[in-house]
Amino acid sequence: MRCHYEVLGVSQRATDSDLKKAYRQMALVWHPDKNPDNMEEAKVQFQLIQAAYDTLSDPQERAFYDRNRESILRGKASGSDPKPETVDLFEYFSSQCYSGFNDSEKGFYTIYRQVFEKIAAKDMQYMDDEEEIIIPDFGSSDTDLEDVAEFYGYWSSYCTSMDFHWADEFDIREAQRMGRWVEKKIEKDNNKARQKARRQFNEEVRALVAFVRKRDKRWLARKKIIEAKIVENAQKQEAAQRRQREARQMKMKEDIEQEKAN
Repeated sequence: MRCHYEVLGVSQRATDSDLKKAYRQMALVWHPDKNPDNMEEAKVQFQLIQAAYDTLSDPQERAFYDRNRESILRGKASGSDPKPETVDLFEYFSSQCYSGFNDSEKGFYTIYRQVFEKIAAKDMQYMDDEEEIIIPDFGSSDTDLEDVAEFYGYWSSYCTSMDFHWADEFDIREAQRMGRWVEKKIEKDNNKARQKARRQFNEEVRALVAFVRKRDKRWLARKKIIEAKIVENAQKQEAAQRRQREARQMKMKEDIEQEKAN
């Protein structure tokens, strides 16, 4: 994966106006319509440009990208010892991890359904009563829009059930041979390490949810429906208020005419 700043040809200190200017210039150069003799490469480059601008023009996405840029570019978390107990999410913060908004093997809905299924499966191992727990599924391209809303409602406030014991800095078994004071100190340090890893994972999942939701055609369709309903309701309310005003004005006119007649 190429760095978003590199794709747009700007520095990491680029302002919003710098980003917008660079995006317009690059999009003009690589728009497929402008490259009829080099259509395939133009499509690839234009998609990279669009993906870079989509991320960097969003303050929250950009902040997360800046904090985790090296991991996202590598497609895996930093460190030479990846932990199999959790799910490495960084490769999924890129439009290059899927191909098309469909249900094919490499499609958007298949890729992200599998990712969230992996996270849910890990969490289920640490939950008390698996029978009573319902974790909304990501679904497919034709999932009902209300189910899509339920999914994002749950995952947007995600809080993992994993205990992150693998983040321990010290082996508690060794500490038990060193006395109670040392054991308590190591327990405290390990708990701090676990809480830090837990917070980081929660942040990563919520950031991924926001990344996916922004690009999910189902969510965008639902958003349009809601916006249309808001406009429709506003128009209905305005029409009702107009009728009320007209009725009051008519009543006042009738009262005045009646007074004159008397």
